[in-house]
Amino acid sequence: MEKAELVELLKGYEWNDVEFKRAQRGVPDSAYETVSAFSNTEGGWLVFGIRDSVGGYETVGVLEVDKVQNDFLSVLRSGQKLNRVIAVDERLIEDDGKAFLVFHIPEARRQDKPIYLGGDIRRSFMRRGAGDERCTPVEIERMLRDAAEERYDAQTMDLDPEHCFDDKSLRWYRKRFDDRNPGHDESLSYLEFLHHWGFVIEAGDRLRPTRAAVLLFGTEPAFHQLLPRPVVDWQWSRGNWSEELAEERWVDRLVIETNLVQSWRALIGRYLQRAEKPFSIDPETLQRDDRPPDYIAFREAAINLLIHQDYADHTRKPVIRSFDDRVIMWNPGDVFAGTRELLDPGEKEVRNPRIVAAFRRIGLSEQAGTGIRAIFGTWRRLGLVPPVIDNDRTRKAFQLTLVKEEILSEEQLRFQAELGVHLDDAGTRAFAFACRNGRLQPRDVRAVTGLSGADALAVLDGLALQALISPLEGAETPVFVLAEHLVERLGRTDQAIRPSGRLVTDQAGFEPGRLVTDQAELESGRLVTDQPPVSGELDDMSWKIVAFCEVPRSMAEIMGKLGLTHRTFFRRNHLEPLLVGGVLRMTHPDQPNHPDQAYVLTKAGVALETRRVKGDAGTGNGDRTNGA
Repeated sequence: MEKAELVELLKGYEWNDVEFKRAQRGVPDSAYETVSAFSNTEGGWLVFGIRDSVGGYETVGVLEVDKVQNDFLSVLRSGQKLNRVIAVDERLIEDDGKAFLVFHIPEARRQDKPIYLGGDIRRSFMRRGAGDERCTPVEIERMLRDAAEERYDAQTMDLDPEHCFDDKSLRWYRKRFDDRNPGHDESLSYLEFLHHWGFVIEAGDRLRPTRAAVLLFGTEPAFHQLLPRPVVDWQWSRGNWSEELAEERWVDRLVIETNLVQSWRALIGRYLQRAEKPFSIDPETLQRDDRPPDYIAFREAAINLLIHQDYADHTRKPVIRSFDDRVIMWNPGDVFAGTRELLDPGEKEVRNPRIVAAFRRIGLSEQAGTGIRAIFGTWRRLGLVPPVIDNDRTRKAFQLTLVKEEILSEEQLRFQAELGVHLDDAGTRAFAFACRNGRLQPRDVRAVTGLSGADALAVLDGLALQALISPLEGAETPVFVLAEHLVERLGRTDQAIRPSGRLVTDQAGFEPGRLVTDQAELESGRLVTDQPPVSGELDDMSWKIVAFCEVPRSMAEIMGKLGLTHRTFFRRNHLEPLLVGGVLRMTHPDQPNHPDQAYVLTKAGVALETRRVKGDAGTGNGDRTNGA
């Protein structure tokens, strides 16, 4: 944390990763509770020299800097007040004659949690919102369970392996396994097969099933003995997420309480019943393919729900909530890897390694470490807003939200066209995300483009160079915000970035029959004017022009195509709005009256036409006028 970032933080009111303490001459005991809380969640900043006062914060400064710093670090490094040695990064910030001590408390390793005070595990703390709260016994148990070297799914159960498994589930799994792994001994009995792959192990003088085996293949009595709660509760609600009515929680529901093999079959069965299945032909194999376009994303998300949940937690159940505009998947049990690491390639530490391996052996999950990346890749290919991940260390829960919203809406493409900037596909998508969320980081660029870290930084630099985004000074990692002149523009035209991310314009003041207004002078250093954008939706005549001008067309050709004869009316009401809106461009822009002047689609116009054609193909609307 640098001085500029600290100044920005002081403008806020509640921060879950920052805590301020007065600490002018000594370290308050509450500071160590904050150390415990940050260590047990996702880390954070502890700042000495700032007092929490009514309506904000007061900068009082640390008066005895050396004493306060040495006392605090000595306690953290001694391992006496806290049960573990805490290694922190510290720095001194001086401003206006005042000194501030800033300490970064890292998140503790999973194996070291919980971090507690005074040798009393009951004095473990969690960070919730902007405060430190003492952990409940259940929360302590969750941390201890995750810290254990032996994973929960590897532990054995005192059950007879000859009678605790469901034949139907084993038969289905074994068929998938044999088909995918030719060359393995298919003559093995079910029990021999389970023993060979570590689902059943020798314990004492006999074979015992592991928890993983019972969760995967157990009979109903054996399975319910291990897991007395649902595996998943899938609820469908009418309308969009923001329109949910409290009295109408759901209109359809599927509660699954069977082993994981049968749970997966129930999930995929219901998904295929409700999913859209468009018909298509693979151009290489010429085979019919009517698999839903979001199948890979659903498969990986559903499998993640089954293989990563905390099965020792009987107080909470996984829930899938489906709305018209999104699907929200909530799971008890956070992901061991950090949120930023989920999009990186490579193996990730998992909660249930035996269950994970079992599903991967039959091809029902991507290769190790690629499941979340596959979900993001599918959503990116569909042109949708990136999925939203919430890996909640405090509640030890994981939520994945699949938003069914286009990243490049017609409104967004027109907005970019009006700016007159030149962006490639990656820049276009990244800027659209910045318009939707107000800020942009390298991980956001990676999510919307699929680029590597270095290439994502290059995209950010390119957007900043064109004055579309501005860096947030002093941030530890690169953070960019939407350029101020764009925020002002959106405000002047009543154009707001709504929670849905859609750019909506409420235009006013237009004369009947007119689509453009008088343009204001271009201010020095600004990329945009005060002219309102093209109307929110192109009319039928405009779409005919767009379709016809895929190649350069003269004004006479366009008017002839439309059956119009009045040049002034055509120019004012149809041609100029498309030129001003960045949908069309002149082939001779420096000579408007050039004898060979023609009009053709800009890059943004091509994107709009491509989107329109795809939309018509998807709805079966084949009667639109085109340039043929």
